[in-house]
Amino acid sequence: MWSLTRGLLVLLWGLIPLLGAQAKGISARDDLGNWVTLPGPAARIISLAPSATEIVYAAGAGKRLVGVSAYSRWPVEVRRLPRVGDAFRIDLERIVALRPDLVVAWASATPPAAREALERLGIPLFLLAPRRLNDIAREIRVMGRLAGTSRVADRAAGMFVQTKARLARRYSHRRAVTVFYEISAHPLYTVGGRQMISRVIRLCGGRNIFTRLGRLAPVVEQAAVLARNPQVILTGSGPRVRARLNTWRREPWLVAVKAANLFVVPAGLLGKPAPRILLGAQAVCRALAVARQRLYGAS
Repeated sequence: MWSLTRGLLVLLWGLIPLLGAQAKGISARDDLGNWVTLPGPAARIISLAPSATEIVYAAGAGKRLVGVSAYSRWPVEVRRLPRVGDAFRIDLERIVALRPDLVVAWASATPPAAREALERLGIPLFLLAPRRLNDIAREIRVMGRLAGTSRVADRAAGMFVQTKARLARRYSHRRAVTVFYEISAHPLYTVGGRQMISRVIRLCGGRNIFTRLGRLAPVVEQAAVLARNPQVILTGSGPRVRARLNTWRREPWLVAVKAANLFVVPAGLLGKPAPRILLGAQAVCRALAVARQRLYGAS
């Protein structure tokens, strides 16, 4: 009898650490400072933003996605997944039917009502709000921790940081050129200093002419651009891009026009705070190198 009791005690004592680990679960702080705790690695993940979808894939958890936002198109595998809404509206019934154990969303594009609804249902919500390029690497690592794919995530995050550092070493200390980045023409949207694209311009040795504007994507007057007389004009690829550039060519006295420093860069890469933004950054850095060559005879 004593040997049996002793055996049970030994067994229970051995289980205590495991039970404690299970009770503790996996915890991580999201970009707004909220703690998200899961009982174990997330096996069914829903993404409510294209950038979040790319973060999940970079972390090695793409196969755990069971639903994505309307405009998630990369990687191509996500196009087969159920759509659960967009930046303005989420399909709560469909989300519940997909039984997620984690929802990943972009903080500024997820309505408060949607957040509250998910919280009431007890569905863990992880909010992304990257401000700097290195925040993307941190998000990849954290997502790997929550999904139990840290080995893949840490490697991807490390590669992101190394690529950014390599671009910085090559371009950030070169002679500065002033840059106007055009998001759209009517109205004329650009990027403020805190926007990720502005940080990409700085990484490449450029200086955003509207860096002092506090809003992420402010509307500006054409006269304000002309007054600042940028040396380079960048516009994102998309509809009517040639017409947008021709608008600036009607001002032949502009330094950017005189030097033929009007460039189209991949909006699909630069527009999302996700790992592929560094591919867009490479295009921006190459454009600014060409611009320096045309302005100063040196890249």
